[in-house]
Amino acid sequence: MKHEIIDTQVIQRLQAADVFMPMNLAFNSAGIIVHAGPTLKKLRPNTVLIGQKVSDLFSIRDNGRGEMSEVVPLNTKLYLSFKSGPATALKGMALKVPEEDMYLLNLSFGMSVVEAVGAYGLSDADFAHTDMVIEMLYLVEAKSAILEEIKQLNARLQGAKSQAEEQALTDVLTGLKNRRAMDHVLARLLRGRAPFALMHLDLDYFKTVNDTHGHAAGDAVLTRVAEILREETRDDDLVARVGGDEFILVFSQMVDHARLLRTAYRIIARLEEPIEHQGITCSISGSVGITTSDLYLAPDAERMIHDADLALYASKHAGRATAIVFDPTIHTDSAPMMMRASDA
Repeated sequence: MKHEIIDTQVIQRLQAADVFMPMNLAFNSAGIIVHAGPTLKKLRPNTVLIGQKVSDLFSIRDNGRGEMSEVVPLNTKLYLSFKSGPATALKGMALKVPEEDMYLLNLSFGMSVVEAVGAYGLSDADFAHTDMVIEMLYLVEAKSAILEEIKQLNARLQGAKSQAEEQALTDVLTGLKNRRAMDHVLARLLRGRAPFALMHLDLDYFKTVNDTHGHAAGDAVLTRVAEILREETRDDDLVARVGGDEFILVFSQMVDHARLLRTAYRIIARLEEPIEHQGITCSISGSVGITTSDLYLAPDAERMIHDADLALYASKHAGRATAIVFDPTIHTDSAPMMMRASDA
């Protein structure tokens, strides 16, 4: 389509209008575009706008009738969108240029300005200096920066909260779980009625290490014990330090007594391996008491810990470095008191 020849003065006036209305569009009575503002051209960089019919470029809806129109209505709010390419929503109003066969359509993005800025790579230079959209974009940018900062702050707070919760459930020296964590795990297993075993381990000869070589050596031994217990248990098992030299291990879905005894004796054998600390050899062992949830009609955490404790002292009474499974017909509250006296 041939471009219509426009008077030089008209062109100059339109170019001046570009400063205040960078998204303006001028067209003649036939609806043919004779001029387009610089920002509007930026929206369609690969399309020659001059010479096209407005109705070929845009779908136009009149605010009054709410219908699509092939003729651009004048002096009323218009809603437009490109017919090809990204269907960016635009708003506008058209009026007749006095004493000229020309109409001027001024366009704006409206609420779609934020998306348009990102989609077309627009900057403040693409808008009139008096356009309030500049302030709005600054506010949007500031809001985005604030939201990002809040997001990062929330992430840090959540991380600190998780870390604090983890620390509240962790033994500081060994990195194992503590009694509080053990209580949570036992409560969960009991609620789910999942079968499990509870193993109470007490270190033998640990007091001798502390008394002979000092607490630094004792801490080194406890750290090594923690490593051994991690290596000898599964990822979903619980290993908790519940006292100075006492540990409770919880084995989910594992109630086979023979298997538990093999695990206990394997742990004891590894505990008896010499532990070196600053040129000093520390020697310990361990005694183990075991109980399993299938021994009870209604398993109870406190009762199971008590019964594992009875089995533990039975193993100590049997000569230490021993593992014993709780037997309700043998292990009673009266027997362990004698065992504790013999341990002293």
